Amino acid sequence: MKTISRHNIMETIRMIDEECLDIRTVTMGISLMDCADADIDRSCAKIYRKLTEKAKDLVQVTKDISRQYGIPIINARISVTPISLLVSVSGGDPVKYAKTLDRAGKELGVNFVGGYSALVQKGMTEGDRLLIESIPRALAETDIVCSSVNIGSTKAGINMDAVRIMGNVIRDSAELTKDKNCFGAAKLVVFCNAVEDNPFMAGAFHGITEQDCVINVGVSGPGVVRIAVQKAGRDASMDEIAETIKKTAFKITRMGQLVGMEAGRRLNVPFGIVDLSLAPTPAVGDSVARILEEIGLEQCGGPGTTACLAMLNDAVKKGGVMASGNIGGLSGAFIPVSEDAGMIEAAEAGTLTIEKLEAMTAVCSVGLDMIIVPGDVTAETLSAIIADEAAIGMINNKTTACRLIPAIGRKAGDHLVFGGLLGEGPVMPVKSTDPSVMIHRGGRIPSPIHSLKN
Repeated sequence: MKTISRHNIMETIRMIDEECLDIRTVTMGISLMDCADADIDRSCAKIYRKLTEKAKDLVQVTKDISRQYGIPIINARISVTPISLLVSVSGGDPVKYAKTLDRAGKELGVNFVGGYSALVQKGMTEGDRLLIESIPRALAETDIVCSSVNIGSTKAGINMDAVRIMGNVIRDSAELTKDKNCFGAAKLVVFCNAVEDNPFMAGAFHGITEQDCVINVGVSGPGVVRIAVQKAGRDASMDEIAETIKKTAFKITRMGQLVGMEAGRRLNVPFGIVDLSLAPTPAVGDSVARILEEIGLEQCGGPGTTACLAMLNDAVKKGGVMASGNIGGLSGAFIPVSEDAGMIEAAEAGTLTIEKLEAMTAVCSVGLDMIIVPGDVTAETLSAIIADEAAIGMINNKTTACRLIPAIGRKAGDHLVFGGLLGEGPVMPVKSTDPSVMIHRGGRIPSPIHSLKN
């Protein structure tokens, strides 16, 4: 066995203590297919029993690993089979499932449960429709349940009927939780090309092709990457900066691999993947925007931002795949405005706009994430933003998503505060042109020609 040098040990300690390196989440994915039942109450009972049995040691094991190795593990979470599949069997009020997930998650001590979800990229079943219509109530009547809906893919195109509905669902989710800073909408993600092994909330669900139970890990290290770029100096060329980021991503990923394998061994559950995504927080220095500025931008959002982000995203993936054979999830760089101190500052200054963020999502890990918009933005405008973002994902064969929060009763320039990892952010202006005719056409935007690969 190769001896670990004192230098490597001290380097890791410094990354943790001074550069905000952490394991953002250890997420246990659990299949609920064997919990389907024609009686919704029996189905809920089976779900509660399976979750509390499978994940009974999840929180304690993550604490033990964190203590033994000195690695901060911020969250333990659960993702489950898209609940619309169970609704298709049981019928009834889907919110019963949401309340079951909420109760089980609280008993287990996890901070979120993901999978109140539907996959409708090509069309909707009755179960899908019932679940989607119930999302605003489910998110308002639970605390830790997260929801996602996949409305498009490169293979299927974009389901514009679902896009239209989701604009209303987002508005209703915000309205029903306006006394909680519209928190319901912050727990809802609309995807194109959703992945089945994403450990990050609010978009995590346990894919139907996954095994019965699996451990997925999400790592985070924007602060570590920023310091590495800073040390490379202003005279380093762009390819030298890319090489620096690759080497740093390798080190970060090795830590995630260690935690995932150890958690899987202790829980007697297969280790699935490490998601390499650089997930920022509101903490000073723990910011993707600050990495881009360290590369040489005056402020994130200005000219050059998309090019720098493309290089960062690619270098993170190249470094990560050398460190682990279990890379998956989303893997890249998240740009959630309310969760990234540098993004917040750039949005407040007007340098970072929704239009610029949309351009950035063509080259980054996900999409328009934690974007707070004025409370009077129409459902049709929300749907149109979703359609634009889904088009980027569909054409480029990548995952894109929207997590939009209408700030009910507030206007552009105001603030909304969530606290914790979700942070706070400015209400960003949205262009007021009316896309209603386009949105109400419905139907489907066909898949692109390059989807025909067979």
